Amino acid sequence: MNPSDHGFNPAFNMAAIKQVINDAVERVRAPSPMRLRDLIRQIRAARTAAEERAVINKECAYIRSTFREEDSLWRCRNIAKLLYIHMLGYPAHFGQLECLKLIASSRFTDKRIGYLGAMLLLDERQDVHLLITNCLKNDLNSTTQFVVGLALCTLGAIASPEMSRDLAGEVERLMKSPNAYVRKKAALCAYRIILKVPELMEIFLPATRSLLSEKNHGVLITGVSLITEMCENSVDTLQHFKKLVPNLLRHLKNLILAGYSPEHDVSGISDPFLQVKILRLLRILGKNDVEASEAMNDILAQVATNTETSKNVGNTILYETVLSIMDIRSESGLRVLAINILGRFLVNNDKNIRYVALNTLLKTVHVDTSAVQRHRTTILECLKDPDVSIRRRALELSFALINSGNIRTMMKELLNFLERADPEFKEMASSRIVLAAEKHAPNIKWHLDTLLSVLVAAGNYVRDDVVSCTIQLLVANPSQQEYMVPQLWSALESDSADRQPLTQVATWCIGEFGDLLLTTSGLKVSEAEVLAVYQRLLFSPQNTPITKQYALTSLTKLSTRFPTETSKIRELIESFGSHVQMELQQRGVEYGQLFGKFSHLRNALLERMPPLEIQKNNGNTSQNGSHELDSEEDLIDSNSSVRNTFPQIHDKMSENALLVLLGGEGDNEILEPLPKPTTDTNQDLLDLLGGLDSSYDIISDKKPAAEIKVSNDSTLSLQNNNNNILNAINSVNDYLTEPPLPLVQPQESTVYEKDGLRIDFALQKVPDSPNTTIVNVAAYNTTSTPFTEFIFQAAVPRTFQLQLMPPSGTVIADNGVITQVLKVTTPNKCALRMRIRVSYNCGGATVTDQAEINNFPSEIWQ
Repeated sequence: MNPSDHGFNPAFNMAAIKQVINDAVERVRAPSPMRLRDLIRQIRAARTAAEERAVINKECAYIRSTFREEDSLWRCRNIAKLLYIHMLGYPAHFGQLECLKLIASSRFTDKRIGYLGAMLLLDERQDVHLLITNCLKNDLNSTTQFVVGLALCTLGAIASPEMSRDLAGEVERLMKSPNAYVRKKAALCAYRIILKVPELMEIFLPATRSLLSEKNHGVLITGVSLITEMCENSVDTLQHFKKLVPNLLRHLKNLILAGYSPEHDVSGISDPFLQVKILRLLRILGKNDVEASEAMNDILAQVATNTETSKNVGNTILYETVLSIMDIRSESGLRVLAINILGRFLVNNDKNIRYVALNTLLKTVHVDTSAVQRHRTTILECLKDPDVSIRRRALELSFALINSGNIRTMMKELLNFLERADPEFKEMASSRIVLAAEKHAPNIKWHLDTLLSVLVAAGNYVRDDVVSCTIQLLVANPSQQEYMVPQLWSALESDSADRQPLTQVATWCIGEFGDLLLTTSGLKVSEAEVLAVYQRLLFSPQNTPITKQYALTSLTKLSTRFPTETSKIRELIESFGSHVQMELQQRGVEYGQLFGKFSHLRNALLERMPPLEIQKNNGNTSQNGSHELDSEEDLIDSNSSVRNTFPQIHDKMSENALLVLLGGEGDNEILEPLPKPTTDTNQDLLDLLGGLDSSYDIISDKKPAAEIKVSNDSTLSLQNNNNNILNAINSVNDYLTEPPLPLVQPQESTVYEKDGLRIDFALQKVPDSPNTTIVNVAAYNTTSTPFTEFIFQAAVPRTFQLQLMPPSGTVIADNGVITQVLKVTTPNKCALRMRIRVSYNCGGATVTDQAEINNFPSEIWQ
């Protein structure tokens, strides 16, 4: 045979032999540098950080000197040591160019260290990496598969968008290589290139499609990974690969039914890594596709029933199977099977598996609630788990399972959890329990008992809204007051500093209904005993100023309930006239006036609060609640209650703050606060805040008290300084009773969209009133978290008249909506400008934002 047939070149081979001999001679003559293992041993032998730095600095200095001397003999060893030093966190950037020299070497050992150094020391932010492009292209065309593999790995690790575009064609060619090792590396490199430059996806489509016909598991798993990335980033590609669902199902079925294969077996399961990748791709291909989902149902059922669960490998496959079943359009029986698998996970000894099960059930509970309800007992047991993460997920899932049928059982378990819960859980748990009780309470008595249990169990971790909710519910239900007052008195007698919210509720209710303490059968309490308890509360250093404010207000009210103890009550109240706390001092002075020259007003001012009807959200029936509207504005801070029922009233109370916020600086068209509170100022302010008609006059302090009728037919007495509130409520009632006006087709547009909140305006012209436009406001929650305490406010220039009607609610459920109506009147037919302000609570955080709207259609106003 002719030697030339094998590419034999005598001259080249003789030169190579001479080079090897010369290298050997040089190694003998020159002293060899320290080996990598010796450097590692010295570093590990260092007793202090200073000794370690000394060893590394000495070696780095030696390596720098060899680089300057162009010592190519030991360059490979020196770069290997430098990479180890880099892994320890020390600077090694001075070896970047030496890595390029190793990559250009013809020796495989040099290339291997050079490419490893390039992957560790270079990235797309370094200009040096551009010099490697030509070397990569040459090595991608090498006849040695391992050299090609090194080049592909390096390209995938450090490729910049420019390098990816230059070498994408070479990678696509290698994906069709007859060598399975090269195809696998090329597919992985293509995956990284698509991450960098998604528009190069089309180049790899034909070659990627052929990868699913592979029998080699290594090539197949890389092909599935590549297709998954393509489908997640391109809808067109997703539709393209849906045709390959039968191929994927065939591969998955072969893996399930395959016998023992030592090459792919992991704990008795054939190639679980490939199974997981295929299941993940099937989940993407079957989402919102009925035909593809129907084809997957049988094979997913086989995987769910035939996979061994005694090993963690089997649990991994089952978990991916459950996710696929819940994401595609699967049959109801298959979803029940998936949830039952998660139920088995809940009793697993591995806490990681329990956590995964709870997390997945929390995501799927809204898909099939009845199937999850079957595992309610197991979920409640997880509330006792020592792991805090599992308890947190179990608590969230428990609240998601509450409905009208299981409210009593679930609330009993949740209250037991609340008693022994860590402080970090108490605030969230107590608030969620209150919301659940309000939504699903079987009766008022049970609701009140639950709220009282929350106040006892959560202590000082109860949020303020729980206090106001309890007071509001009790005031709205007179039939339960005689039942609750003795229980609250017992709680107040055993006052504890760690239950301040409970003390606040108790003092408020006893001040309001103190006469029931003396008339309730079976309860023997004297007026002197009550005052002794209040004296202890007011002078206890453990009670907060807020609690003392509640107690002082309550004590003032008791002066009309306990007429024989008026002098004692007056003495206690006047003792706070010089208190160091400004708020308490102010209350002491002002309340003291009611026992002096204004004593004739005391009985009328301190009468019981009438209940106000509040429309509950989410379609629930309305329930009476109360709001503090006495002429004593400082009795109780009930702004939140007033805001929920009459947003206009709340706006009036906070007019100064809103003027500063909505007025802006340098904008003369927006209403500015005037230095003296004249009648005109008040009228302009009403126009700004909306909800009032300009025909109403501002009542002076000399006008007598007025009575108004609320929707529940209860009479509410308002004294002199509440006449503005009277106007607000009258305006609301007038609007609700006046006949609807004929409207034209609305013009809809989105005026605000941010952080999941979208506000749409639908403008309607009133034919009978050409200067009036109705603005239908719709606020949408596009997130999965409900928005609570939602407030919408608007301001217009003074040339306009703005009227805000009551909103449909203050809570926007997830993917829900609330509505509100604005009536805008302009006598001059000029373009409208409006500033809006939104405020709401999302996940415990208060969000406030404002925006200006100047793009109203001109035909509406002309």
